[in-house]
Amino acid sequence: MSDGDARVEEIRDWLAALGWPRACRLEPASADASFRRYFRAWHTDGTTRVVMDAPPGREDTAPYLKVTGLLAACGVHVPEVMAADTQRGLLLLEDLGQEHMLAGLRRGADAGQLYAAALLTLERIQLLGAAGAACLSAYDRAALLREMQLLPDWYCARHLQLPASSEDAALLAQCFELLVRAAQEQPIVLVHRDYHSRNLMLTAARSPGVIDFQDAVAGPIGYDLVSLLKDCYISWPRERVVGWVEDYRLRLRAGGLAAVASGAQFLRWFDLIGLQRHIKVLGIFARLYYRDGKAGYLTDLPRTLAYVLDTAARYPELRDFSAWARRRLQPGLAAANARALAALSA
Repeated sequence: MSDGDARVEEIRDWLAALGWPRACRLEPASADASFRRYFRAWHTDGTTRVVMDAPPGREDTAPYLKVTGLLAACGVHVPEVMAADTQRGLLLLEDLGQEHMLAGLRRGADAGQLYAAALLTLERIQLLGAAGAACLSAYDRAALLREMQLLPDWYCARHLQLPASSEDAALLAQCFELLVRAAQEQPIVLVHRDYHSRNLMLTAARSPGVIDFQDAVAGPIGYDLVSLLKDCYISWPRERVVGWVEDYRLRLRAGGLAAVASGAQFLRWFDLIGLQRHIKVLGIFARLYYRDGKAGYLTDLPRTLAYVLDTAARYPELRDFSAWARRRLQPGLAAANARALAALSA
């Protein structure tokens, strides 16, 4: 981190106004797939806090602050906001630590325990978040379609260098319409929208802590569940995933969510909203490289594509899309990744 960074200097000025030593230790904590940055600040008394840097004009802290309150009301462990300057785009937050769930899984932590805690937190959000969902924008038809369009625009045309033909466009339109209809069948709940292992922090108390929730919407009940269980950063055998899904469905019903369907219907909802999400993510990961210069997500494209291919093959109504995806989305991926990564070192 360069202290010549104007925003870093502004952060130091702001912390000093809050009573922190201006020369306090300040280091990058993380970055996400946006213009937001996070810095960990060490006070001389030994305490740490996290500073969110959301540059005005590029990011807005208001959604973050709003959803913080909605999730906290559900009993979810979100970072406490210690101070906020919305005009500057700066927030001082509770430090939830440095280990997210994915890191814990990779070091060999008990997956059953970690997923049980993550699913319990999601259950709280979905059972207690109805009032919060009513305060949020709808994850509507326009949003779902706009997201899926990222596949032909960024993954196909830009990454694979395969512009869509009129036949491709017609097939995709048919598939996208089917997925929108399936999404609209589902009960509407508060949706975090990125509820996965890198946004769940392992904390000493009330674990997991939940982060990166500022894009929350009112949307399909299966969306956050599939974000967690068909994670773009780690995958599990189908049998284990199906078991988690059914256990979760039964817990929702026991909690009073009578609108939850039969096991087969709930699994179909889960799979099809997952297909919508993974179609979108293929486009997002490609866009993060070509538009934003973030190459790290390219290595997650094969796993994400595997989810698309697996789900499409399971449903007869997606037979044409399944054949198209295997013909058009899969063959050129390894070469496209190699080409993109080679360009970085050129």
